[in-house]
Amino acid sequence: MAETSLIREDETLESLYGGRLQILQKKKGYRYTIDSVLLAHFVEPNKGERILELGAGSGVISLLLAFRNPGVRVTGLELQSELAEMAGRSISINGLEDRVNMIPGDVRNAAELLEARSQDVVVFNPPYRKMGSGKLNPGREKALARHEIAGSVTDFLRAASYALEPGGRVCLIYPCSRMVEAIHRMRVEKMEPKRLRMVHSRPGSRGDFILVEGMKGGGEELAVLPPLFVYQEGEKYSEELEALFRNLSGAAG
Repeated sequence: MAETSLIREDETLESLYGGRLQILQKKKGYRYTIDSVLLAHFVEPNKGERILELGAGSGVISLLLAFRNPGVRVTGLELQSELAEMAGRSISINGLEDRVNMIPGDVRNAAELLEARSQDVVVFNPPYRKMGSGKLNPGREKALARHEIAGSVTDFLRAASYALEPGGRVCLIYPCSRMVEAIHRMRVEKMEPKRLRMVHSRPGSRGDFILVEGMKGGGEELAVLPPLFVYQEGEKYSEELEALFRNLSGAAG
């Protein structure tokens, strides 16, 4: 059981993997979505690798990666100090202080906060919406998470390039409608796309998101994986998503 002193009145404690992983979330404000869960399961780290999450939010991706891959070490960088502090308490609740570290800071200042070429994998779920497009959420946490107020995909990729060793990988999720921009920026930062998967709401629908992995200094060769469908008919989750959620609510697969 988590110590009640680590849970604030405006927070809930979410249990994953049959209670073996617990994550603090705000009752109101920013809460993680399926995008983060899909990205965490897309990453394929090797034992002993160092992983950096940029824009970590509540730390769900960092915690999922550490839980699913016992041999890795994870550092999270989060702009909003309150979220970074909450993620730090989630790390303590799960007893992962020796493998997960949360740093408050801005990805645009990565060179001041991180060591160059210190990471094997960088992962991020960046703000999707350009400033001036769509209604800006009045809540500061959600606005910063969804709109490019404090960093665009370019800023995230520059920070990733700075932090990655040559041959290191970057993994991200981004809307299909802005896929060309993301891949172009990856190549500008010398991170060649190597693995790509499209996420669709259901068979026959247009793609909603891409999951993409690039390699710093990699050669040109892209593997396009089978599409991932969230639903298969009506509002019924696809078999793949059912299995993922079953694992999240029960035992790790």
